[in-house]
Amino acid sequence: MAPSVQALGRPRSLGSGMAGQVRCCSVAALQRWLPILSWLPDYSGEWLKMDFIAGLSVGLTVIPQALAYAEVAGLPPQYGLYSAFMGCFVYFFLGTSRDVTLGPTAIMSLLVSFYTFHEPAYAVLLAFLSGCIQLALGFLRLGFLLDFISCPVIKGFTSAATVTIGFGQIKNLLGLQDIPRQFFLQVYHTFLNIGETRVGDAVLGLVCMMLLLVLKLMRDHVPPVHPEMPPGVRLSHGLVWTATTARNALVVSFAALVAYSFEVTGYQPFVLTGETAEGLPPVRTPPFSVTTANGTISFTEMVQDMGAGLAVVPLMGLLESIAVAKAFASQNNYRIDANQELVAIGLTNVLGSLVSSYPVTGSFGRTAVNAQSGVCTPAGGLVTGVLVLLSLDYLTSLFYYIPKSALAAVIIMAVTPLFDTKIFTTLWRVKRLDLLPLCVTFLLCFWEVQYGILAGTLVSLLILLHSVARPRTQVSEGLVLIIQPASGLHFPAIEALREDLLSRALEVSPPRSVVLDCTHICSVDYTVVLGLGELMEDFRRRGVALAFVGLQVPVLRVLLAADLKGFQYFPTIEEAEQSLRQEPGTQPYNISEDSVPEHKVALLKP
Repeated sequence: MAPSVQALGRPRSLGSGMAGQVRCCSVAALQRWLPILSWLPDYSGEWLKMDFIAGLSVGLTVIPQALAYAEVAGLPPQYGLYSAFMGCFVYFFLGTSRDVTLGPTAIMSLLVSFYTFHEPAYAVLLAFLSGCIQLALGFLRLGFLLDFISCPVIKGFTSAATVTIGFGQIKNLLGLQDIPRQFFLQVYHTFLNIGETRVGDAVLGLVCMMLLLVLKLMRDHVPPVHPEMPPGVRLSHGLVWTATTARNALVVSFAALVAYSFEVTGYQPFVLTGETAEGLPPVRTPPFSVTTANGTISFTEMVQDMGAGLAVVPLMGLLESIAVAKAFASQNNYRIDANQELVAIGLTNVLGSLVSSYPVTGSFGRTAVNAQSGVCTPAGGLVTGVLVLLSLDYLTSLFYYIPKSALAAVIIMAVTPLFDTKIFTTLWRVKRLDLLPLCVTFLLCFWEVQYGILAGTLVSLLILLHSVARPRTQVSEGLVLIIQPASGLHFPAIEALREDLLSRALEVSPPRSVVLDCTHICSVDYTVVLGLGELMEDFRRRGVALAFVGLQVPVLRVLLAADLKGFQYFPTIEEAEQSLRQEPGTQPYNISEDSVPEHKVALLKP
């Protein structure tokens, strides 16, 4: 297995003394911001060979996918290729994962189609603004904010996007025209116009899907190569591996050849991609205004038009890319820096907007191809990027003959694995409550993506807040009631805890003393302190006591600083019970706030 990028970056010995420490720190900081410096000094010829093969494999995959995803985004096909190369070069310098490839994806293309109204100028500006937001999050080390979007919400959005993207390609698969892009209208008009299906497109699209499926199954079941295999067997294995890995390019080329053959005869049964702008994209600033027949749309109006897209697109781009990076880092036993990944994808989108790219992110499918091809470092992306640039410069005239039904087949087969059918049964078995944010997100995303993500996130946060506000407690019955909150104690929970203690200890006859086991409580706020003071007053009025055990030092400091009347603390439950039963020989600890450090060991005694 190839060494990880992180493993390659151990700083070398830089001498001794203060100068050595300063230099070590500066080199470590430089390597953190430029991860290429951690693996480039150890680069070898063997890695070059593996990176070249992987980059070539990914390049043959990304070219047909980029053309197809431009269709999903509602943009001319060349914009898919414009978006496919900048990430390869930026990630070479800034990426912390050897496997990840940045470029257009199905989900990001779907979001772009929602928020840019199929206008290239809006898409390019969205890439620039999204990149600025992502860069800001990376520089401010705010990657942890992504942790507040739960896995069920991500799975719900991804599954809904898969259905939306897949069904959205049915019209191209069947050769239907004038089908709306809004999902529910699209479903209605697709079935309404099913009788207008073009036989040629339908047959070719289904054949392409079958070929892609067969090649994928072959790829999944190709046995590994062993050194003792005869050269002929290894050669045939390599040819099969190459063909199955580059299956998208092979199938699209086959479909284009079929379409060209019909074109020569003067009969064309397929809807073709059509003219694709030739040459490399010009380098220019993003369009901060757009001139139309009705006048000029200012930058402010463009931002207002994109609305929630300025939050949804950068957020989902980061989630998708970091999720992919973490998945393959875990699989291949290395680590990534989430904040550095934010910087890499943000700079990719900012620089990509200078060459007419729409927003991009990490691709799960192409990253899988990269990993399976044995990539060793991010240098494999250089080969992919060069291949995309060469296709833009020399092959765009050939893209004219690619049938849209073939590209539709590529998209459908690419997004189908993203629909996780097992997640529903898994959550039903593991924690059924998590099905709620998943289903809310899944259903509302068919209406509006931002509403689905927002609603799912809110439901997840409400579930989280409910667990904070109503923590479970473990209760041991007896003459002295022992209650242990199973999680932390914060201000929303104090009223519920108070009601629980009152009902269990004071509203019974006779009233009972209570030992509150605070082992799991690591911090308290002022509201909690006030509530505990009122509780102790309630207990004192009824002639019983409330005592504390298991207090951690920060919590004890706060309670001592509050100077609560009648506050009693014991190091163990047994001592607390003995004291509250008024057995002789045991007294509560009488500790002042200033003496807490000297008693730290005793206070933390289990």
